[in-house]
Amino acid sequence: MGKTAHQPLPSTGAVTGLLEAWAFFRDPDFASRRFAQLGDVFETRLVGQQLVFIRGGQAISELLAQPEATEGWWPESVRQLLGSRSLANRNGADHRARRRAVGQLFSAAALKRYTPQIVALVDGLALELQEARQPLRLVDRMRRFAFSVIASVVLGLEGSDVEALFADFEIWTRALFSVPIAIPGSPFARALQARARLLERLKQVLQRAPEQRSGGLDLLSGAVDEAGLPLTDDDLVEQLLLLLFAGYETTASSLSCLMAALLQHPQQAAWLQEEIEALPWPGFEGESTPRLTAVVQEVMRLNPPVGGFFRRTTAPLVLAGVQVPAGRVVQVALAASNRVSASGADDLDQFRPERHLDGESGLTLLPFGGGERVCLGKALAELEIRLMAVGLLRQVQLQLQPDQDLSLALIPSPSPRDGLLVMPV
Repeated sequence: MGKTAHQPLPSTGAVTGLLEAWAFFRDPDFASRRFAQLGDVFETRLVGQQLVFIRGGQAISELLAQPEATEGWWPESVRQLLGSRSLANRNGADHRARRRAVGQLFSAAALKRYTPQIVALVDGLALELQEARQPLRLVDRMRRFAFSVIASVVLGLEGSDVEALFADFEIWTRALFSVPIAIPGSPFARALQARARLLERLKQVLQRAPEQRSGGLDLLSGAVDEAGLPLTDDDLVEQLLLLLFAGYETTASSLSCLMAALLQHPQQAAWLQEEIEALPWPGFEGESTPRLTAVVQEVMRLNPPVGGFFRRTTAPLVLAGVQVPAGRVVQVALAASNRVSASGADDLDQFRPERHLDGESGLTLLPFGGGERVCLGKALAELEIRLMAVGLLRQVQLQLQPDQDLSLALIPSPSPRDGLLVMPV
């Protein structure tokens, strides 16, 4: 028998990539348009960087099934802002050992420890919303909530440390996918300055005596010691910076998109409310919540907090029947993939959470990325989303304010442009 013939890699034919880059940052359907024309695997160029875009369950599954033929990759702006020591910029055994140690901050035991403090933060936000006498930007509250969880609850920071970190972290986050040229006053230059301040504050936290620490830092210290990793303070603070990002940005985005979806779809919100009203608050964690799970899955299908993730091939691969050479950067286009179903569903642009109760959606959902480099903060994000949804919807009813832009800004992660202005009913 002869070898199976594989299709050569389709290309947009872009030479400089300038027009492709312009379209990439301005057109939310950039990938979908090219998938429709070229198929589920294609190559293009964005300002000198060749990128292979993939979508669909087959191509994604085949990529993740071959970790020995790929390595992690990030754009230059992300690499510089995370730092050379960061777990995100490491590969192989070095990456796996650090990931196991750092991941103790998000273990099941750690999440159980954090839950009472997260519940208190949810109750505090519910009270603020109940007492509001003017419209509030719900996105801002969700971002501050998510940051408080990772900074105060997980890392044990307090007071002025949290406020200063939050301000600098917002500057840092907004430049993650910017042009990595540090011209004075540019977003990237300001982000580098904010990064230096963040690392200095985190180093001060690490240098506190063990009895002065709170949160989960003792779990991290114990895991590092147990693994025998020779981590200096400079190394550890870069891991903490990654943890702040992993436990913050994706959660803030998911919460904002969840609330936006429910406020814009009252029928589905009422359907969910029936289930939530029957749950105890707090203390519902062991209860079955199929409708809540379905709503969260649908929100993340339509607006995944991680719109895509990258790998670089270290050996030739075949993805969905297409040859991909070694040395190519592959972007898994989650947002585009989530609107294509193996079942042939034709309503994937609609918000219909009930589809996830059928068990036949034909979708490959990876809202936090996949494989051995799945988002570190995934378990914490899922816990926060469930606690916020139940706690907030049990305690306060909100309504959208008119004349606001509800479309989503997509970078660094999806969020309503006008901040989701709400008032209590």
